[in-house]
Amino acid sequence: MRIAYSVETVRAAERELMARLPEGALMQRAAAGLAAACADLLGRVYGSRVALLVGSGDNGGDALYAGARLARRGAGVTAVLLTPDRAHPGGLAALRAAGGRVATASEANGDAEAAVARADLVIDGIVGIGGKGGLRPDAEQLVRAVRGIVVAVDLPSGIDADTGEVRGTAVDADATITFGAYKPGLLIDPAHTHSGALRLIDIGLDAQLPADPDVEALQHEDVAAMLPRPSAESDKYRRGVVGVVAGSARYPGAAVLAVSGALRGGAGAVRYVGPAADTVIARFPETLVHSGPPAKAGRVQSWVVGPGLGDGAAARHSLEDVLASDVPVLVDADGLHLLPTGSDLRKREAATVLTPHAGEAAALLGVSREEVEAGRLAAVRALSERYGATVLLKGSTTLIAAEHQPVRVNPTGVGWLATAGSGDVLSGLIGSLLATGLPARDAASVGAYLHGLAARRTTAPHGAPIAAYDVSTALTDTWRDVLA
Repeated sequence: MRIAYSVETVRAAERELMARLPEGALMQRAAAGLAAACADLLGRVYGSRVALLVGSGDNGGDALYAGARLARRGAGVTAVLLTPDRAHPGGLAALRAAGGRVATASEANGDAEAAVARADLVIDGIVGIGGKGGLRPDAEQLVRAVRGIVVAVDLPSGIDADTGEVRGTAVDADATITFGAYKPGLLIDPAHTHSGALRLIDIGLDAQLPADPDVEALQHEDVAAMLPRPSAESDKYRRGVVGVVAGSARYPGAAVLAVSGALRGGAGAVRYVGPAADTVIARFPETLVHSGPPAKAGRVQSWVVGPGLGDGAAARHSLEDVLASDVPVLVDADGLHLLPTGSDLRKREAATVLTPHAGEAAALLGVSREEVEAGRLAAVRALSERYGATVLLKGSTTLIAAEHQPVRVNPTGVGWLATAGSGDVLSGLIGSLLATGLPARDAASVGAYLHGLAARRTTAPHGAPIAAYDVSTALTDTWRDVLA
């Protein structure tokens, strides 16, 4: 599992560790890891050209010391100082002693931009983890001159390390070498798209970091450990029954897609309730069907309500009926539109999962869509706290929040998932996982992970358009891949 900590937490851990180490030892560890990663990317260090974009403070110091190491291995290294009077003195001395050159961003002769433009690799050490806002004009001009590989020191300059927000221009890195712990912004869009390939360098912080991170991202082994497995004594009812309340005369396909996800989520049976029964049975004859209302349809271990449901009185009554039940409920799409603003779902006897996209999240919070998209981490936390539910915020990086627990980031999504009906498949899949007994946060996290992997499998190897049903049909093989 990848875990990320806030800037304040990382800095406190660094202070605690530095108090027990010789002066400068922590920076040397970071610089050594950074130089090794840059050497890997270059392939051949001797004779290569490297430019350092150096701001003030320790971030610039890391870049300077790493540049000195590369210079000693035969690279031609030029440090471009954006704040010459505040550059790290020890790092600057080390670079000069190793034969590196120094230029300043304010020089009128163009040496700085030329050094950046002809570099095979550029190290971004402009701003550290405490930086706020976008790049200053002098830094932005230098970044525009880059033609080679860009490696960010700890994080790309211009992003917010804690929130993933980007307020202005930010460096677009090919790789980010981060130290001690991941920072939330590296995992969350829009900042995540600026980070490139992530590499964590161990500098000895683990013992100083708390057990509970701010953000975490599941990996294969975490998901494999959570996947439900039937026992020899299992029958379809013991494995769980998921109820799906979806579809309408106008949107019968939403019911089909939600059921397709539910059938591949581990539950033993799917019980469909709604007006699209004939359409569902025609595609999936194994489905149990009922005309409704949900309370009369038979026992289930979870409900999925909302996809394609419409906004009429019958849809509203179905939502109320499902929310009155004593089993976990997932609310999506039209169900979110019908949910009274500010509903306190803590009053329910079982867990509730809300799965909005940015527009639906904005409506639930009473803010603009742009505000949600710019501050996704804040939005998903606010939704979870306001509604007392587990919230899965869909998007380029899907976030899952539950009260008093680290936010989870799903790393598997692809752009091709932005297609009609893919959210319906995801809802059915998560609802099925809820029916097997997975806690709400785990069901949402595992469902998002499998859903994204299934899309990757479908669109691989070169990327191609996919349809929602393609994703659902790929779920079985994806499940098998994760277990393997």
